[in-house]
Amino acid sequence: MLSNWAPILIFLALVSGFAVVSVIGSYIIGMRKPSLAKLAPYECGMQPVGSSRERFSVKFYLVAMLFLLFDIEAVFLFPWAVVYRELKMFGFFEMLVFIATVLAGYIYVWKKGALEWER
Repeated sequence: MLSNWAPILIFLALVSGFAVVSVIGSYIIGMRKPSLAKLAPYECGMQPVGSSRERFSVKFYLVAMLFLLFDIEAVFLFPWAVVYRELKMFGFFEMLVFIATVLAGYIYVWKKGALEWER
C-alpha cells in the first residue's frame, strides 16, 4: 500500500520543503530598508490625493462581472474544440445553441447599456 503512495508523499515533502526554504530564505536574504517612498500607499509615481476609502461606481463592478461571465463561457469552447471530431454533428449543433445563448446574453447586456461608460 505504501509503495503506491510513495511518489505522492515524496512529491508533497519536496514541495513543502521548497516552500519552507523559499520563505525562510527570502526572510533571511531579503533587503529591508524602509523609506517614505516605500511606505507610501501608492508607488506608481503619483502622489496620493484624497482618501483611499473612496466609493467606486457600480459600473466598474458590473463590467468586471460581465467580463468574468463571458470569459468563463469562452473557456467552454476549448474542450469542445478538442473533442469536436468525436461529437460529429450533434456536438456542432449543441455548440451552436450554446453560442446563440451567449450571443443573446451579450445583445441583452448591450441593449441595456451596461457596456456604455458615458451614462
